[in-house]
Amino acid sequence: MKEDRKYIDRMNLCMNQIDGLYYMAARKLGIKDNTLALFYVLNDGESHTQKEICEEWLIPKTTINTIVRENVDLGYIRLENAGHRKEKRILLTERGKAYADRILRPVYAAEESAMARTLEEFSPKLLDGLEAFTGYLREAFHREILDDMEKEETAQ
Repeated sequence: MKEDRKYIDRMNLCMNQIDGLYYMAARKLGIKDNTLALFYVLNDGESHTQKEICEEWLIPKTTINTIVRENVDLGYIRLENAGHRKEKRILLTERGKAYADRILRPVYAAEESAMARTLEEFSPKLLDGLEAFTGYLREAFHREILDDMEKEETAQ
């Protein structure tokens, strides 16, 4: 159990350092870190809803809503009906695609360099393990913390 705690501590340190690197990169690029995350999501060429982004990337709905509004005003993003009246699909405009390319090019270059070196040394199994850990952690957090908190909030 003590050995597991050391692994967890190492994993948390790595995750926090990774988050910090993206935060510092966003600041250096002149944008907010969550704006970088939104453009990262949207740059896959697909349309996404705010709800999908919030659930998948665990970014608060109010944060995404604010960033989307800001970037609609800047002409980088457009909204389309998604079938539901309230739900809109978010897409990059041509101007937004050019902007995303500019801000994401150095991010992608850094990521690809680091990933190539990592896979060369450790193999893709590393990512399989990380994905498995993330799924198990999500389940455990819901079981131990999140679901109980939702029940308590509903009861109050």
